[in-house]
Amino acid sequence: MEVFLSQLGRQLADRWRARRQPRTLRAFRCLCGAPVFFRNSACLSCGRALGYDPVQRRLLALDVRGEALVEARPASALHLRPGRVFHHCANAVSAAACNWLVPDEERTGFGQRPVFCVACRLNRVIPDQTGSDNQRDWAWIEQAKRRLVSQLLALGLPVQSRLAGAGGEDTQRGLVFDFLRPLDGQPVRTGHASGVITLNADEADDSTRERIRASLREPYRTLLGHFRHEVGHYYWDRLVACTDDDTDWLPAFRQCFGDERADYAAALERHYRLGPAPDWADWHVSAYASSHPWEDWAETWAHYLHMVDALDTGLSFGLDADDVEVEVVPFDDTVLTQPDPEFLRLVNAWVELTALLNELSRSMGQPDFYPFVLSQAVVRKLHLVHRVVTRSA
Repeated sequence: MEVFLSQLGRQLADRWRARRQPRTLRAFRCLCGAPVFFRNSACLSCGRALGYDPVQRRLLALDVRGEALVEARPASALHLRPGRVFHHCANAVSAAACNWLVPDEERTGFGQRPVFCVACRLNRVIPDQTGSDNQRDWAWIEQAKRRLVSQLLALGLPVQSRLAGAGGEDTQRGLVFDFLRPLDGQPVRTGHASGVITLNADEADDSTRERIRASLREPYRTLLGHFRHEVGHYYWDRLVACTDDDTDWLPAFRQCFGDERADYAAALERHYRLGPAPDWADWHVSAYASSHPWEDWAETWAHYLHMVDALDTGLSFGLDADDVEVEVVPFDDTVLTQPDPEFLRLVNAWVELTALLNELSRSMGQPDFYPFVLSQAVVRKLHLVHRVVTRSA
């Protein structure tokens, strides 16, 4: 295992770190020196309180001072500026168990109302919390959503709540989430419409989600995957269809993904009735992506976020030892419509990383870590997503 990690790390270092350090850091240290992680609210070694600061994008060690939390400082830094003051997100004491922090200055104007962190401010409807199943499922939903939001912030994408009075809101172009349960036989359709992302809360149940995945013949279905896909629709509206600058992405989008003006409802009906074209894998990252250009974009967007976060996570844990030999032919500039060495380093690191991790999964008798193949056409689509994201940032 040590040899594997060393070899794997070399690939990440050569292919990915050459470009930059990870934007979305996933490995941290408590003040006592013990390793702590993105989800932690307390150090298991020394018991110190921890909290995630979305501004610094770091998990902080904290000193508790009454109702306030102060960023803990090592003894060698006590003579420097005092630590910043924070408060727990109001959802810290809920089933969501949110470990994100709210800076003290953000409490101004809220009075006695609960103050939520930047991730929890995006919630409009949550499951009824009087039932234990709903509490359990909401906890899983929020865990996935916090990982999503932390990455969006790290990439420099606009993340504002659509709810008035939520703090830093954008009631016209912002984002909200509705987590709904099917009631009285009425189905809940996971999707996006005008900045509102709806998630069927039943998807938080592993057995339910696996049954749906199998019935739809999908190789991959997770809460995080749902979030990344649906937020791709939101950012298509926000960044591609309606840009605030001089960039017009629509011609490039239509050349790469197709014309989104094609009848959406008819395209989905045809997809579910006839299935994808036999050669869909030559042009799309998934079978569902072949149904309509909007779905192709959302699927490709989700895979871009998968790719970047997994590579960032590897770098966060310092995987930087010996080289590894993988029988893969790297993509080069001939695949892209314009040269981009930075993007090619990213995508080639991803191909090599997933080849290794797929073999590791198979050695445990588990499904592939990444059960997809990136064709040249898909790489070009990923490149357009990359360009839109970096231009937005």
